Amino acid sequence: MTHEAPGVPTSPNDDDLQDEARPAAGREEAAEAGTGEAGTGAQERPEARLAQAVRVAEQALIEFEIAVETFRVEVENFSRLHHQRLGPMYARLDELDAQIAEARAAKTGDPEDVRKAEEARSVVMPMPGVDELFHDWMDSEGLSPEASAMLTDQKVRPPKRVRPTDEARKLYRDLVRKAHPDLAQDEAERARRDEFIARVNAAYGRGDEAQLNELADEWAAGPAAPRQELSEADELYARLDWLTQRKELLTEWAQELEESAIGAMLRMAPDDPDQLLEEIAEQLLGEVSQREADLAALVQ
Repeated sequence: MTHEAPGVPTSPNDDDLQDEARPAAGREEAAEAGTGEAGTGAQERPEARLAQAVRVAEQALIEFEIAVETFRVEVENFSRLHHQRLGPMYARLDELDAQIAEARAAKTGDPEDVRKAEEARSVVMPMPGVDELFHDWMDSEGLSPEASAMLTDQKVRPPKRVRPTDEARKLYRDLVRKAHPDLAQDEAERARRDEFIARVNAAYGRGDEAQLNELADEWAAGPAAPRQELSEADELYARLDWLTQRKELLTEWAQELEESAIGAMLRMAPDDPDQLLEEIAEQLLGEVSQREADLAALVQ
């Protein structure tokens, strides 16, 4: 897959882009030499050339995104087929490896062989994690109160009641008086106050005095300053910068796909991946047969 998308600038500060966006000195001289308003009107604005560069870059990025997404779907579909067709064979090989290691350990009694047998078996039947065994019963601090109560036949204790401090109550009342949504002058301000009061209520419900202090400072600072309006040229350069970053990110994704195990397999047989699966399946069947013969020799 081609990483480069024609027409996408690699940087909004490239010399070529600057040359394209900036009118040539010769053109300025020609415009000055023109007669009356006709000569001035014939001169193209720099922003117009920059806007054209943005349109070209946008179209190129769209084509590049289509190519990357198409390849991602191909990799995903081939990965699914790979798992369906070859997954059972890989699982059979893992099981045979474990049985061979266990048979060898039983015959020799060597501690190293025993260790290898346990390791091979763990691949086939991995030990479940704590979260899988206990689900929501255990957290970073140990068994939850509910789990502990169930295991010891005790009644589940209700959660501790939060009692906000006097300072927390004072902060809460002050914030509600200042930021109540009914004091809003328009819908945008009401939405801002609604969101802020929701955070105030949550902090007060936890009795979090420190958070209430932070919210008080936030309200005192006032709303964020409105975004400064950019000039047409600045907006176009900002758009080019975003397009450049997006293209670089897509390039990284494409490279990761191509360098993955499934992507590498697709590159080996881009025209007939199904045939590649058949060839790998035949190879795995041969390995299964060999493992079964090795196991039979050990258990005789």
